[in-house]
Amino acid sequence: VQLQASGGGLVQAGGSLRLSCAAAGRTFSNTAVGWFRQAPGKEREFVSAIAASSGGTYYKHSVLGRFTISTDNTKNTVFLQMNNLKPEDTARYYCGIKKRDAYWGTRLEFDFRSWGQGTQVTVSS
Repeated sequence: VQLQASGGGLVQAGGSLRLSCAAAGRTFSNTAVGWFRQAPGKEREFVSAIAASSGGTYYKHSVLGRFTISTDNTKNTVFLQMNNLKPEDTARYYCGIKKRDAYWGTRLEFDFRSWGQGTQVTVSS
């Protein structure tokens, strides 16, 4: 199954966006979901992840205090609330499911799967 990310757009520096990640016909109850981003010419990098059942989270250091990852009550959707956006946050954002044998706390792209098309976030200065 591929995940569907949405909610991206063009925003001025200091603005906010809320990204959503969902998979048709399934919930995330027994999985962890991560957000990654990829800027032009750069590698895909970890942003944040959440264990849907426990609510445990971890973040890339540079987004701490600005980004918040969460799920809805049904565990059907994972959100990434992004506040105080900066031009360096400009990238295409992707969500993926953590592989079962990957350790909790991993930030490696290889440890996630089911990537979709992503959603573009552009922050103007």
